[in-house]
Amino acid sequence: MNQQTKILILTASYGNGHIQVARSLYDECIRRGFTCTKICNLYSESHPFITEITEKLYSKSFSYGKHFYKLFYYGTDKASRKKLLRWYYSYGYKRLSLLIEQEKPDIIINTFPINAVPEFRKKTGTFIPTFTILTDYCLHRLWLHEDIDKYFVATEELRQSLLTNGVCSSKIHVTGIPIRPIFYEEKNRDELFRKYRFSSTEKLILLSAGANGVMKNVKEVSKSILESTTYQMAVVCGTNQSLYEELSSLQKMYPDRFKAFCYVERMDELHAISSVLVSKPGGITLTEATAIGKPLILFRPVPGQEKENARYFENKGAALIVQNQEQLTETIHSLLENKAWQDSISLALTRLNKPHSQKSILDDILIESSKVSSFSPMRVKKEQLGN
Repeated sequence: MNQQTKILILTASYGNGHIQVARSLYDECIRRGFTCTKICNLYSESHPFITEITEKLYSKSFSYGKHFYKLFYYGTDKASRKKLLRWYYSYGYKRLSLLIEQEKPDIIINTFPINAVPEFRKKTGTFIPTFTILTDYCLHRLWLHEDIDKYFVATEELRQSLLTNGVCSSKIHVTGIPIRPIFYEEKNRDELFRKYRFSSTEKLILLSAGANGVMKNVKEVSKSILESTTYQMAVVCGTNQSLYEELSSLQKMYPDRFKAFCYVERMDELHAISSVLVSKPGGITLTEATAIGKPLILFRPVPGQEKENARYFENKGAALIVQNQEQLTETIHSLLENKAWQDSISLALTRLNKPHSQKSILDDILIESSKVSSFSPMRVKKEQLGN
């Protein structure tokens, strides 16, 4: 592949993880000199009004519509198997067709289950090597399409799930989920304690409310921990400004022990100085936790990919699941007073870690795209598109 190879990365902003994976791949492409690389939020560009509404509904579903989301997640998983969701395959198709005509990509990478690409290939006979990166530790069948050239997955168990669903072994590569390289950099913890104004002699609890601040009862949970322990707390509110403002009273009550943050670009730094992470079980958050190796507590995962991700990590001994604030406070206290327990969780996390997966993914994509292009009966169509 030469440096003029055009790479199109398709993603969607339902949650922050898909976007983060797309950016990790983009950065790796640029680092290697593939400057003709573009990220496209396909659904947002295709149907901006509908997408804005559904993104908000998606975010709210984690707080107020858990039963609805449960029905949607598990219902569509079964429905796709029965081919009742063929309409989904064509969602964003018109915008994609225009995008391909304009950009003439040599490679397409999905970080969201966007099946308009393989449908485009089937309908037009235009062959563009197409790859999918699964961004969770569980499989939803919307990710699957017979015309995807290769899947990149987080675990061997996920590979087995794809095999069970009819994907051939040669089309699956266990690479892990891409995260930013800064999570693997060495840190000066003393400097970071000073930077964030925490004591280096006291244990620090890092509570992440999610990219959109969707975790419920954060103030009550934080207050309960602060009142019943001597630990320090850092709460990251994401884009939820109202949550940040709501926590201001706790910052006044506990100025030396409690700090709230809005969106934090360098979460790796807060990870590095924390004693335990309390979080929602998104695929990227979990992968970042495997890179840092600090004990992990998953708070009240909702049915769907959160619950499936959490189950996987719990079964591996890499996380603890709690369902309410009383259980959370008790678990934090017990965990932080038990070094052997902490070490056991940390070891399980590091065993799940697959560092710098964007490098191995891009290596494989570049090799595989040349291979599948040379054998494709539709190659001539791609060449005609470029004329």
